[in-house]
Amino acid sequence: MVKRSEAYVTAGTLERRAGRWLADVRRNVAPRPWLRLDPSRCALLVVDMLRYFADPRGRCFLPAAAVITPRVAALVAAWRGLGAPVVFTRHCHAGAHDLGMLGRFFSDHIRLGEPDSEIVGDLRPQRGERIVRKTTYDAFWGTRLGSILRASGAKQVLVTGVLTHMCCDTTARAAFCRGFEVYLAVDATASSSEALHTGAILGLSDGVAVPMGTREILELCSAKE
Repeated sequence: MVKRSEAYVTAGTLERRAGRWLADVRRNVAPRPWLRLDPSRCALLVVDMLRYFADPRGRCFLPAAAVITPRVAALVAAWRGLGAPVVFTRHCHAGAHDLGMLGRFFSDHIRLGEPDSEIVGDLRPQRGERIVRKTTYDAFWGTRLGSILRASGAKQVLVTGVLTHMCCDTTARAAFCRGFEVYLAVDATASSSEALHTGAILGLSDGVAVPMGTREILELCSAKE
């Protein structure tokens, strides 16, 4: 049985592993060269980078979430430098009434107001940046995320955060269905195992998203400055 929190990547191996993940996509998925990330037209989504997942003291600590935090932070800094929209999601529940199927499927949940529900300090939102509280995998469901993105003028979204195969996957698909071009930062997203992470990358790349590495994304940001 695969452990819930497999330490499948480290700071020293992330770049090399990301190269393998992208190479796997190239072997299995047709390229879409007509889709090009344009940071000036793209909203950065930081999905659920909470203490629950990304802090070693969190109840559901995912080692890979801590490893990707510096790359997510670098993307946030780049987007801020361009004045492009950054939106954070925060998954937590106010009570039994908003648990839905998650309350039946899992034995634990993130409670609104507990320290684990807070965004990790290295990614603390700045004044004016939007935080969308959600209660299920889809960050659009029952929230104002769609209207926030439309009001920002974004035509594209770049998905980062956790978990690749759960909230990142569902939110990416929901964005696609709402007419946004979707991009996925493969080394700024993380899951509970490499198998789940890479499976999500392949599935998203085949159907809804263009996978990219953080280094390439930051180079595009630098070209916009």
